[in-house]
Amino acid sequence: MDNKNKLAKLLALVFAFALLATACGSSSDGDTATTGDDAAQADDSSDAADDATDDAEDDVELTQGDDLLEQIQSRGELNCGVSTVSIGFAVADSNGIYQGFDSDFCRATAAAILGDQDALNIVPLTAAERFTAVQTGEVDVLHRNTTWTQSRDSDVGMDFGPTTYFDGQQLMARVGDGFSSDSTVADIDGAVVCTNAGTTTEKNIAEAADLLGIEITLNTFEDFDIVTQNFIDGGCDIITTDGSGLVGRKAEQQPADQEWAIFPGAPISKEPLGPTYGQNQSRFADAVNWTVFAMLIADEYGVNQSNVDDFVGADGELGRLLGGDGEVQSAMGLAPDAFYQVIKQVGNYSDLWARHLAPLGLKLEGSVNDLWTNGGLMYPPPAR
Repeated sequence: MDNKNKLAKLLALVFAFALLATACGSSSDGDTATTGDDAAQADDSSDAADDATDDAEDDVELTQGDDLLEQIQSRGELNCGVSTVSIGFAVADSNGIYQGFDSDFCRATAAAILGDQDALNIVPLTAAERFTAVQTGEVDVLHRNTTWTQSRDSDVGMDFGPTTYFDGQQLMARVGDGFSSDSTVADIDGAVVCTNAGTTTEKNIAEAADLLGIEITLNTFEDFDIVTQNFIDGGCDIITTDGSGLVGRKAEQQPADQEWAIFPGAPISKEPLGPTYGQNQSRFADAVNWTVFAMLIADEYGVNQSNVDDFVGADGELGRLLGGDGEVQSAMGLAPDAFYQVIKQVGNYSDLWARHLAPLGLKLEGSVNDLWTNGGLMYPPPAR
């Protein structure tokens, strides 16, 4: 009897091992049994894991495949979004080529990254289109009068470069309707106010009216050309946008039989405008940001498009910035003379202002947009 029990237990143990072997050999998840060859490969993989540091360069190469700076350099062209029409900042000329302050910042960025200001595809975008264009990769960067705000810097998924124009929202009305250069926001009670849809401008004027306890009818349109035409035709009592935009519209579009007045005093909002791009592209962001900084630093030294060649080989910060000993552009993934090309091909900050904004009556000297050395807010970090 004892022998039979021992035999039964032995058979049960053998049967259990058989079931276990079967389970390991074929799982319900589709895994296959580990063969002798597989085991050898596993051992090889284990050995390779011990040398993980040797594979670090492979990991870097894979990561760089998604690097926007590298993509642009491989593509040979920068895609830069601008406003459809922003007088002084981005306006298509008779040949369909966009000219203006923002358009030239696009060119400067192309010169820095690709060595050629014309290695550029300028894409006109409405306010409603601009962020989607960045998110989908249609454009690499916006130089499109876009305000840096908390929500855009977080849940909208944008990153912002240095401010290239400190602006503020203002209002403009017809003198013939009883408004003047002494009018204030409180004077627009009962007025029809027009502006761009989907902008901070729309929110700001609604908030200002609420705070003052006045009633306005707010009509919004996707394009500021439509806003201005409605104003000219009498469909709007007031139009509102960034002050620089109103100055441009008054200079270029005021009819001979009308007189337009821009309300004076402090703007009703802060509108820091500058380059805007997608999040988590730090190498590209560095290239964009330092293009702006280089244009401001050149300005500090009095170096501009016409005299930059005289300063090549200079000592110290300026020499480094123009590609001399100690230059840091190479470490950024750019050519050593990247910022020389920016200044030579496009100009410094003041060059752009004189070319596009001064003709509209916008003064740089002593304004918030002037260099810090002249009492303005432009304070670039050191090039070292």
